[in-house]
Amino acid sequence: MNAFIVELKNQPGELAKVTEAIAEKGINILGFTGATCGGSGTVVLLTNDEAGTRSVLSGAGWKAREVELVVASLAHQPGSLALTTRRLADAGVNIEAALPTGMDGGNVSVAFATDNPAKARQFIGERAPVATQA
Repeated sequence: MNAFIVELKNQPGELAKVTEAIAEKGINILGFTGATCGGSGTVVLLTNDEAGTRSVLSGAGWKAREVELVVASLAHQPGSLALTTRRLADAGVNIEAALPTGMDGGNVSVAFATDNPAKARQFIGERAPVATQA
């Protein structure tokens, strides 16, 4: 599963332009996150059609990077995200983006875009903190 990190200007309407262009092609946005700093920002998009999204973004001239996501199931409790991000940091893996992708019982799924998906998978795959059943 891949996501797209899209660079945008920090001004009204920029996110609307991207999401409208994607919607016009019948592509569903499954998740997103974003932030701004100064005059620019980024949005991270997860869609149901990676090829279509790639085509929309490149065709419209937006600067975007496609990144592989590694999904971890984290306990929905204090410290789970801290533990997972520390594991990645200690392994030398840089987190470029993260977005929640759903809930299942007492766990939240978080998708991480990193500079080394294979290594991230080794450190947060099955060893991610999972809620215990009482």
